[in-house]
Amino acid sequence: MTADSRAAGRPVTEGFAEVPGGRVWYAIHGADAPGVPLLCLHGGPGIPHDYLEPLADLADDRPVVLYDQLGCGRSPLDPAAAAGDGADLWTMDRAVAEVTAVRSVLGLDTMHLFGNSWGGWLAMEYLLRRPEPPRSVTISSAPASVAEWVQDAARLRARLPADQQAVLDHHEAHDWLGCPEYVAVIAAYYQEHVCRVQPWPACVERSFAGMNAEIYGAMWGASEFGPVTGTLRDFDVRGKLGQIAVPALVTAGRYDEATPEAMRAVAEELPDAELSVFEGSSHMAFVEERQAYVARLREFLRQHD
Repeated sequence: MTADSRAAGRPVTEGFAEVPGGRVWYAIHGADAPGVPLLCLHGGPGIPHDYLEPLADLADDRPVVLYDQLGCGRSPLDPAAAAGDGADLWTMDRAVAEVTAVRSVLGLDTMHLFGNSWGGWLAMEYLLRRPEPPRSVTISSAPASVAEWVQDAARLRARLPADQQAVLDHHEAHDWLGCPEYVAVIAAYYQEHVCRVQPWPACVERSFAGMNAEIYGAMWGASEFGPVTGTLRDFDVRGKLGQIAVPALVTAGRYDEATPEAMRAVAEELPDAELSVFEGSSHMAFVEERQAYVARLREFLRQHD
């Protein structure tokens, strides 16, 4: 087990949980810590948990549960499932059922919930299904709708240098999205709006190296900039967040592709929410401003243990 964490000396328990469609790998950092556990949902969809490893710094306070959602990282599909078209696997309903199963298998009747990016959408949708409420939820860089994400991405794209915009337009017009020139512009965009640490830490590199592009395509689409053709295309919980009656911490980076304005709207609609914007960060503030982010999250979780 490799854990990029100052709490790496804490005990780590690993295993597999049976979930709809297969089984998923999990690791519990600080399994013997006294606080209420924190269950973490990674983004993507299809990008494994590794980039969330800085959250294991909290393992001196509480168990921190990280897992790879089905089909990525250490949670591969079995051959029978992989032979299908994934129509029943790469949906919000199955992902919510997966969270329910992981929580049940690990006995997390009492817990805090954390979700970043797609994981934040999953956390919101899970809570709207009215499970046994967690002590709190942290929504990290996840606006309340796909429509807002697409609109903000278009605005951020329009700020790119004209030559980079021209590369994107040209390659998208011909459906040449695998061309190195196109990929290079996407990489530059990510370095501005996803993770601004240079070079990227190993935990971030491992996540992108382990990405399952088929899941990303099935749930999102072919490109960061859309069109959104996957099963998430109609995701929109605006007007529903008032139903999430648990304390919430909403976070964003100043340069985030999930813009601070969009995240402020999430915080304003939630009944009991605090907003924290990290001024030197983008989409992975817990990586980019690790110490400050972990301290803020630690404070919030302790308030609601």
